[in-house]
Amino acid sequence: MKVTKGFFGTLNGKEVTAYTLSNSKGMEMTCLTYGGIITKLLTPDREGKREDVVLGFDRVEDYERNSPYFGAIVGRFAGRIRGAAFELEGKSYQLLKNDGENHLHGGKVGFSHVIWEAETFEEQDRVGVALHYVSQDGEEGYPGNLNVTVTYTLTEENELLVDYAATTDQTTIVNLTNHTYFNLSGDLKEDILDHELTIKSDEFLQLKSDLMPTGEKIRVDGTPFDFNNGKQIKEGATSVYEQNVLAGRGYDHPFMLNTNNDREIMLKDEKSGRVLMIETDEPCVVLYTGTQIEDTYKVKGVQARKYLGLCLETQGAPDSINQPQFPSPILRAGERYESRTRYVFGVE
Repeated sequence: MKVTKGFFGTLNGKEVTAYTLSNSKGMEMTCLTYGGIITKLLTPDREGKREDVVLGFDRVEDYERNSPYFGAIVGRFAGRIRGAAFELEGKSYQLLKNDGENHLHGGKVGFSHVIWEAETFEEQDRVGVALHYVSQDGEEGYPGNLNVTVTYTLTEENELLVDYAATTDQTTIVNLTNHTYFNLSGDLKEDILDHELTIKSDEFLQLKSDLMPTGEKIRVDGTPFDFNNGKQIKEGATSVYEQNVLAGRGYDHPFMLNTNNDREIMLKDEKSGRVLMIETDEPCVVLYTGTQIEDTYKVKGVQARKYLGLCLETQGAPDSINQPQFPSPILRAGERYESRTRYVFGVE
């Protein structure tokens, strides 16, 4: 197992470094100091052929110009906040409106568009990189100095562990995730409509036309949102169900998980044989099927388009600061925010 370091580019006069983690089983992951972006992830198919299973770019300029959060760490708050505003301990906070009237994924810059500090580690059965960033009090409108560390760890068992940790000196809100777009066909040979997804979830959050949660939970029974026994993504893409249609004929929805750290999410691609299992301690996962990917650029030589990749964003519920029926995103001084998501790659 090893970690290698390389130059990826320069952004606003600052160098962007790429770190590549690799094991002896043929798995390799490359991440950037810019946005903590997972820019490449090589895994073998059932024939042993290693191919890239994530969307990304080869140049840092493309990430700044075209990227819909490909592979990035998203924060301080993943998802949307209604009206780009919230109240905390009797004080009102106004955030940037970067998604219509709402606030999305931490704002115009957010954690996805800054350069993180990095420190690597190598052990006998695991290697990794710890990324560190201090979000200043008032950044993007959020209160408190937030000290954040996100650690990527690759093991010999083809596991990618993503650990999030944060502390604050003032009461604030935190909801972190990773926005990697997966495509298990390998090197983007196919879109993701034939991928089969299983999610252990009996309820999803109803969305309005602006993709903001209404606060209502809908039972998945009898809808294209019932992934408990597995189904192909194309069922939602071809559905006339209102919630699929408003998401651009697909999904952009939070699913409330029935269980944690219990093989709760499985993604499969029959042609390649690749399987991705995801476990998390977060209360929900946002399934986004790439319905807003524009066709004005290329992704690793492939024309960008709808359904080229899908995201499985493990996180707290969007707008949870304004919707107290969901788990609270509040973090106070002296407390520690911690979360882990585990991705395991295999074949069938």
